Amino acid sequence: MSMNIQQAKEFIRDTVKLYLKKDEYGEYRIPVVRQRPVFLLGAPGVGKTAIMEQIAQELGIALVSYSMTHHTRQSALGLPFISHKTYDGQSFDISEYTMSEIIASVYEVMEKSGVKEGILFLDEINCVSETLAPSMLQFLQYKVFGRHQVPDGWVIVTAGNPPEYNKSVREFDVVTLDRMKILEVEPDYKTFRNYAKAKNLHGAVLNYLELKKDDFYVMETTVKGRSFVTARGWEDLSDILKLYEEEGIKADEALVGQYIRNDRIVREFTAYYDLYNKYKQDYKIAEIFSGNAPESAYERAAKAGLDERLALMGLLVDKIQKELEETVDDSTVLSTLMPMLLAVKQSERPVKDMLELQKLGKEKALEQKRTAGALSSEEKRIGKAMLQFFADCIKEINLAGNDNREADFAIVKKAFDEKKSLLQTKVLSKKERLHALFTFVNKAFGEGNEMLLLLTELTVHDKSARFIALFGSDDYNEFNNHLMVTKRQDELLKEIENLEI
Repeated sequence: MSMNIQQAKEFIRDTVKLYLKKDEYGEYRIPVVRQRPVFLLGAPGVGKTAIMEQIAQELGIALVSYSMTHHTRQSALGLPFISHKTYDGQSFDISEYTMSEIIASVYEVMEKSGVKEGILFLDEINCVSETLAPSMLQFLQYKVFGRHQVPDGWVIVTAGNPPEYNKSVREFDVVTLDRMKILEVEPDYKTFRNYAKAKNLHGAVLNYLELKKDDFYVMETTVKGRSFVTARGWEDLSDILKLYEEEGIKADEALVGQYIRNDRIVREFTAYYDLYNKYKQDYKIAEIFSGNAPESAYERAAKAGLDERLALMGLLVDKIQKELEETVDDSTVLSTLMPMLLAVKQSERPVKDMLELQKLGKEKALEQKRTAGALSSEEKRIGKAMLQFFADCIKEINLAGNDNREADFAIVKKAFDEKKSLLQTKVLSKKERLHALFTFVNKAFGEGNEMLLLLTELTVHDKSARFIALFGSDDYNEFNNHLMVTKRQDELLKEIENLEI
């Protein structure tokens, strides 16, 4: 069955949930030996590993990942050793095996994280060495490596590339395939676009691919060898471009070519990226957001072609999304801190002791999730900000040396109120910048496709949607409601035109 990576993610997530479902006695409804491993078969770089991390984070379970190409028979099954046994009064020397490195990793994650259920993800499973291949059938059927079984509560998900992408692939026989749930994943630009927007990929990458969708995923054989472009390559390129810009380093074809392995696409994207940066200067992006866009920016935008308009909107949307995301994260930090600080206030224990307990508890929770492989980047950012708040308050209390509970909590309250005041100032600033953006788009393009694009991006992006839900935006509500009414009016007119007696 062929599907895109998003459909595969939903299927695997549902499978894992069902495999972990228990009866009234705490037993798994589907016994371990009847839980068919999932086999995710797809071209390299489509996001197979990424969706496993997302599923673990969403379900709150652990994740242990291994690439099977790195394993020998000994590391996967365990090392042999001689064991002395006695049967009916006679002594024998027999061969036994130490615990598999893979199984040991599962137990180690359980021990360190405290999470007892998870996903064991084995990538490139159809590229195992010839000596290990016979053991894979036993593993897929019984969840056993050597003499050691995968613990109950751990679901097996495997992945591999089709033979045309990897010369090391060994095709499974029917007996092996009959013991797996096989999902064939195809590259899909629409799915990647949704993922890329949610991950805030660089605007130049998003806009280029919107113009040249066929360049999203390419696998070709040329006289120079294999030429390829993958979703992973675009995401990694996006990350490095942002860092280059932060450091003021110019990105060129040499850099792009390290991530995009196709000469034509490297040339065309680099040229587009240079143009993208030129638009940033020509349109005075900073002045647009300050509400002081020059008249020349309006005139140029009104006359611009489709490609230029799309690039401009990409620049504007990308900038506002980053700013709103930072503000929402700050808000989340405060809303998460508040009940914890109320607990500090209501306790009879010293404030410093309570803060240290809160800090230790948060550090432990983050470390458990990190060890389990289920810590999202957002949780990491929020957690680090909270730990910094606790550390700063503890430092201030130590410096004050009050030895007075009320005075110590006053230090904490002051620090919290300062953060709250800073957030309120930031929210007002972002709302003003959002207003300036709507004003520019409306004056430059009216209520055309550009305004619809802006509204859509603000709606579908999680952080901007949360900002508007939390703090409001008169411009968003006004244009969104008006365009919705206009759209419905157009639909009604078409319905009337189609009426026949």
